[in-house]
Amino acid sequence: MATGTQYYGTGKRKSSVARVYLRPGNGEIMINRKSLDDYFGDDAQKTLVRQALDLTETTGKFNVLVTVSGGGITGQATAIRHGISRALSLVPQEEYRGVLKKAGLLTRDAREVERKKYGQPGARKRYQYSKR
Repeated sequence: MATGTQYYGTGKRKSSVARVYLRPGNGEIMINRKSLDDYFGDDAQKTLVRQALDLTETTGKFNVLVTVSGGGITGQATAIRHGISRALSLVPQEEYRGVLKKAGLLTRDAREVERKKYGQPGARKRYQYSKR
């Protein structure tokens, strides 16, 4: 792997979009110019972000630079995981793609929020029916 190489992946989840750059390095993860620990307070989100790196055993091989926007913290964490997985699948001479595909990390989670319907307080909730 050359020192000037960089791998890019876009990850999406709900309304969150993550642009992920993988560069050869010591395993540092920067999200919106903050460290992983500063950006996510909860360990569950940190685990989600690191999942693809742990699965492919590349935790200390790449520095990860992420720009993420939109959505909530869990959606952003899942979008980052998706972006890291897509970027790792582009690394040549490595068999990361099969491992990531088997774990389901390359598949975009297509679930979106259902829209609110008129005459109702929400997407599926109904106003109380009363017979007078």
